[in-house]
Amino acid sequence: MTTVTTVPHVDLNRYLGRWYEVARLPLKWEDPKATDITANYSLSESGTVRVDNRCFDEDGKASQSIGEASVQNDANSQLKVTFLPEFIRWLPFTSGDYWIIKLDSDYRHALVGTPDNKNLWLLSRSAHIEDDVKAEYLLEAQRQGFDLDQLIVPRHTGREVTDAQIEADKHN
Repeated sequence: MTTVTTVPHVDLNRYLGRWYEVARLPLKWEDPKATDITANYSLSESGTVRVDNRCFDEDGKASQSIGEASVQNDANSQLKVTFLPEFIRWLPFTSGDYWIIKLDSDYRHALVGTPDNKNLWLLSRSAHIEDDVKAEYLLEAQRQGFDLDQLIVPRHTGREVTDAQIEADKHN
């Protein structure tokens, strides 16, 4: 297995905000046919990063997962993320790695993975990414040992998951 390396430094304040998922490896907890997937990162009062993931599932219902990420190194490039309910987040071994392995200087594109090469996300500040940029980031993923044979490229239709849709779909 190739050793996964992270970027030398991440300015966390610049990294915060909305990201669109433009490619990923399959995840057992994420609908492979989900569309319009976004991740919104914001700083919490405690200094951790609030993670607000949203998408439309295969049936078109709005879905949301709220999590918390904590920085694990001085470079801010290695984080641990949990999506468990707040009251049990203290349990050991309940968080996953979130390593930023490629990031452009303008913070427009990011490649995030796990050190075991099993999870990978290509994120962009816009829903669509240029083919040459996508190719560059996926090449870096391959260099770092990620197998891209099952890469998923979710559709972005221009719809946005709103709080109102999430509430309405909870009751349907």
